[in-house]
Amino acid sequence: MAEELYRPGLEGIIAGETEVSTVEQDSLAYRGYPIEQLAEHATFEEVAYLLLHDDLPTVGQLQEFTRRVDAHRNLPAAVTDTIARIPPQVPGMDVLRTAISMAGHFDQSSGGDREQLVEQAIHVLAVVPSIIATRLRLLDGKQPIDAKPGLSHAAQFLYQAFGEEPEALETRLIDLTLILYAEHEFNASAFAARVTTSTLSDMYSAIVTGVGTLKGPLHGGANEEAMRLIKRFSSGPEAKAWTEQAIVDKQKIMGFGHRVYKNGDHRARILEPLMADLARQRGQQNLLDVYFAIKDTIWERKQIHMNVDYPCGLTYYLMGLPIDVYTPLFVASRVTGWAAHVIEQFTNNRIIRPRSRYVGPALRDYRPAAQRG
Repeated sequence: MAEELYRPGLEGIIAGETEVSTVEQDSLAYRGYPIEQLAEHATFEEVAYLLLHDDLPTVGQLQEFTRRVDAHRNLPAAVTDTIARIPPQVPGMDVLRTAISMAGHFDQSSGGDREQLVEQAIHVLAVVPSIIATRLRLLDGKQPIDAKPGLSHAAQFLYQAFGEEPEALETRLIDLTLILYAEHEFNASAFAARVTTSTLSDMYSAIVTGVGTLKGPLHGGANEEAMRLIKRFSSGPEAKAWTEQAIVDKQKIMGFGHRVYKNGDHRARILEPLMADLARQRGQQNLLDVYFAIKDTIWERKQIHMNVDYPCGLTYYLMGLPIDVYTPLFVASRVTGWAAHVIEQFTNNRIIRPRSRYVGPALRDYRPAAQRG
């Protein structure tokens, strides 16, 4: 009998085939397009279309896609009311999990063919930023704001969150983070969504599965923890001293290292220069000093690269976004990747059902209670 292959966490195991994206040591591509080119030239709307279809859209296809997304942006009153009733101390990811599930009840599309699944994906894509912005405003004692026609997906979120059209650099940065977070092959949440889909469950169940998986701090939330760390220090030297001691104490520092990328996360290198521009524009050089003190010390002492979560946390903070919305914004992007995997799994399905290695007691006989010790 052949020896069973066992790797904890399925590390290195090929669990399926996909055309959605490829993650290699020195490259990341969405349907064959390098992330560097998409980050430089594309909008998030183009990337969302690409992930849900097979290629980038034509001008006409992009206009129609944008129209379809815009049609779903405003939340039903019942969803807004539900968000308002959730206690204020509940984490943003829990609110999002509940609100996405409820919003699904108002989606008029149903069924499992490709066109119906794409329409459901468009609905989710549209409502997630509105849910995040609605919760943010309600916690701030303000009324939610309906979407404003003509704004980009990134600008729309900032408008609904803050009530005014954002600056160009802010819009660019949100757009960029949405592009960079949109998809990452068989990551934990995408794989979990595929497992749900493989049972022939529905799009919304799969997306909520993704949200629940991303909520875990070993998958999502690193950008939140990175920003909480940066906020602890008043100067670069203070941050450097703490980081050196943390390394000695073998503390885990969130925002550094990656399961796949050992030569550095391309996405982090793309985001960091624009983040630094925003910090200088806002007069926040001290935060940059802390940021680079931590980053440079970890590299000098451990040769560990940052991942995209490290600059992303400071990016969102500089825009005035509360830390609790950072991981929900990750969802606003990643729903496109999840939906692409759901559609792919539906259209070429086999139920995902791995085996386990049993390490419990050997076979033994049942004994009546009176005969047990």
